[in-house]
Amino acid sequence: MLIKGVTLRGLEVFETLAKTGSVAQTAEATGLSQPAVSQQLRNLEKALGTDLVDHGRRPMVPTSAGRNFLARTQAVLSELRLAQSELSMMDLSHLPALSIGLIDDFDNALTPRLVTALAESLTQCRFKRIPASSRDILRAIEADEIHLAVTATTGEPQERLIEFPLVRDPFILVAPKGFIASPDAAAGQLNQLPFLRYAQDQLISQQIEAQIQRQSAEFENRFEIGSHLALMAMVARRIGWAVTTPLGYMRAARFHDDIEAFPLPFGEAARRISLFASKDWADQLPRTVAQTTQGLIKRQMINPAIARLPWLAQDFKLLEELS
Repeated sequence: MLIKGVTLRGLEVFETLAKTGSVAQTAEATGLSQPAVSQQLRNLEKALGTDLVDHGRRPMVPTSAGRNFLARTQAVLSELRLAQSELSMMDLSHLPALSIGLIDDFDNALTPRLVTALAESLTQCRFKRIPASSRDILRAIEADEIHLAVTATTGEPQERLIEFPLVRDPFILVAPKGFIASPDAAAGQLNQLPFLRYAQDQLISQQIEAQIQRQSAEFENRFEIGSHLALMAMVARRIGWAVTTPLGYMRAARFHDDIEAFPLPFGEAARRISLFASKDWADQLPRTVAQTTQGLIKRQMINPAIARLPWLAQDFKLLEELS
């Protein structure tokens, strides 16, 4: 039995306040008024007989006792949320809403089919697709703003999330048609045209730059392009060459007559695309979405890409067969 004054609402308020450090942000996140947030915290501290946060600091931070209690609070709330999730997932047809963050690599071929496939089993569900960059999508799911995320991974540990690896997406060279005489000659020709980079704030740009640095290669930094299709259009117009991935190349189908793709001439590298879900979710739904997504990637992206570029067969592949 809980000590009088220790309520689930009070625990939720404390957990959120420890994360935000702000009464105002906690009020916004919990839907309470600021006075109500303060009262919930006072009631909880009174019941426990100790201060859980340093009230004299801004932003507020947990005290030593608060940090210890926070770990227990998070464990209790996680178990409660998991139980609620399992109950609600027993009949998937009654799921009221599902928000999915997807990187724009999947805009054309995957997203419409994914929503259609899920709609067949989630008959009463309202879908919301959130387009954003990989970093923004990861931030959104960590903040519980979306349910699921299909995104490139940063390689950093995601302790609050479950990861379902989907596909290995290798980096490839894309050049104007006829510019590269042969794959073996690619490295020696790259300085004849500018290197067209993705914008530096994009995760894919940072991953490409890391590979270039690992190989001690150097290219003039003249062009940074924020839009993938604009980047491919510039390659098609013979303004320069770029590094992208098979997912990016297949998304630029309108330019295929004017561009060519080759293996990366300065070392092999790849990014990993995964589906992420909060650990508060039951395993059933995220795994079902991951399985569906993998099937679509295989049929709509991997198979057509390998048919067009057979040399991709060993590197552009599903990471794990989910079952």
